[in-house]
Amino acid sequence: MQNWQENMESDYPPVTLRPQSEPVEVPPRRAEWLRHLPAILFLLTCLSTLDLGGPVYAVALMTILLAHELGHYLQARRYGVPTSLPYFLPMPAMLSPFGTMGAVLAMRPGSAQTRGLFDIAVSGPLAGLFPSLIATVWGLHLSDVVPLVEEESGPTLGAPPLFRWLASLMIEVPDGHSILLHPMAYAGWVGLFITALNLMPIGQLDGGHILYALAPKWAHRTSWLVVLGAWLWMLWEQYWMWTLMLLLLALIGFRHPPVRSGGPALGLGRRILGWATLAAAPLIFTPKPFQF
Repeated sequence: MQNWQENMESDYPPVTLRPQSEPVEVPPRRAEWLRHLPAILFLLTCLSTLDLGGPVYAVALMTILLAHELGHYLQARRYGVPTSLPYFLPMPAMLSPFGTMGAVLAMRPGSAQTRGLFDIAVSGPLAGLFPSLIATVWGLHLSDVVPLVEEESGPTLGAPPLFRWLASLMIEVPDGHSILLHPMAYAGWVGLFITALNLMPIGQLDGGHILYALAPKWAHRTSWLVVLGAWLWMLWEQYWMWTLMLLLLALIGFRHPPVRSGGPALGLGRRILGWATLAAAPLIFTPKPFQF
């Protein structure tokens, strides 16, 4: 018994007590409501989309947005990249035709290597695209064909090429008629639109991340060329809907922050997937989403 105690005492270093005069630093406690902010914003976005388009629209769109953000989040956790939970952005119907401005993740810049950055960036749009297509096809099946009314006023939706092609396959529209979209189809349209916006090869949008992982030397120049082209197109068409978004992108910055050095290369499969994803973006994008 004595030998056991001696061995125990020799295995552990002596304990020293901190003098009472030395202050003990206590980390500041995070405000309690900030811990629940992602859940609060999620519930508020559910309410704002419900108010705009009803329960079918709200459930479909929130499923699309949640799938998109979970694609980013789960890949970030897989690569050990510090990231926040998704922050959904509610928006009242009077300010947004969607009831939301989407969602964002806060990820520490420069904490991912090239392959991790690519996988995190590409997983969101691909994860959101799948439910968007389901909602589009299902919603078009539920939509109605109605006669055009000349006195009818208000904006009409501009359909991206993929949406128009699916509509032409599923619905026959006689002359003098138009498609009255079901809320499910509108949620699919919004999902495609948001996915296309995120795939723009600009700055720290998903498309900007993907392009930087594929061709870092060209990412910054491409961002400026795309933004310059957008401004020139707006001036030519006198279509000012994109002004706010371009100003917000300018505040965030068009230059992509560097990634952490090292790590495995992307490989041929990821490169093909990345370029194919960027090339597919025009199929789900419309430059004039609302025509007045």
